[in-house]
Amino acid sequence: MKDYGTAKSSIKPEEIVIDEYSVWVKTDITQTADGWEYHLEKYTKEEYIKMSNEQNQKTQADLEYLAMMTEVELE
Repeated sequence: MKDYGTAKSSIKPEEIVIDEYSVWVKTDITQTADGWEYHLEKYTKEEYIKMSNEQNQKTQADLEYLAMMTEVELE
């Protein structure tokens, strides 16, 4: 991953753009008087897939925990 920091644009940016080699992720998108400002990071496709899988696994574990806690509270 390469962190480009704050970037600016005259048009509203898409949150995720995928090109032939990379995945460009724009976060903290805000409109300014001059256009748009956002935080820009570039991932290889492999890095982005790995990061997405890790986030999905954490979300799944969190959901399983919540389901378990809900069952305990209902008893």
